[in-house]
Amino acid sequence: MGNLVAIVGRPNVGKSTLFNRLTQTRHAIVADEAGTTRDRQYGKCEWTGREFSIVDTGGWVVNSDDIFEEEIRKQVQLATDEADVILFLVDGHNGVTDLDEAVAGILRRTKKPVILVCNKVDNNEVYLAAEFYSLGLGDPHCISAATGSGTGDLLDWVLENIPEDDENEDDDDVIKVAIVGKPNVGKSSLLNRILGEERVIVSNVAGTTRDAIDSYFENESGKYCFI
Repeated sequence: MGNLVAIVGRPNVGKSTLFNRLTQTRHAIVADEAGTTRDRQYGKCEWTGREFSIVDTGGWVVNSDDIFEEEIRKQVQLATDEADVILFLVDGHNGVTDLDEAVAGILRRTKKPVILVCNKVDNNEVYLAAEFYSLGLGDPHCISAATGSGTGDLLDWVLENIPEDDENEDDDDVIKVAIVGKPNVGKSSLLNRILGEERVIVSNVAGTTRDAIDSYFENESGKYCFI
């Protein structure tokens, strides 16, 4: 998949909105309900002639009543482990929360580039970002994922932090396979088995997987994209 950028943060800060904005799609479900995104979802972004992959993750939560809490946190950890750059998204209007500080504490220990992104901030509201310096992750980059304000500058920062990719994956060589069926028949379990990793959250609750998840896989027979 080439270079990979992960979007992480607590629930309901606009990760899926930013994912859709950067990939110019509506693949990720967006809702006011916190925790709508549970699995990590992959897409592609092109900027100034360079292409890289983006992964949208479930909201990072701790000590909540959500039965998917541990699984979501696992998905986020997997995404940050495989990413080249991490976008840590916070909500400028809500200010710094205890959960933001908990996530920042984990991200400060990574050796990978972390870009602090202050969302829901328009040009005349940049003062809202000042308190996020307390997270110890450098300058907050102000954007509005909903309107696109500031996302161009953000992409410039991303490209400065990822190496040049010599080999661009040719989509024509990728075999796309869709896994469909009624809820709770084992689609996610089948995908995890094929990939050999827990790419998708599995539970006994029907409808656990809400988004269409693109997962790339390669073996001696070729390159595949399972949806």
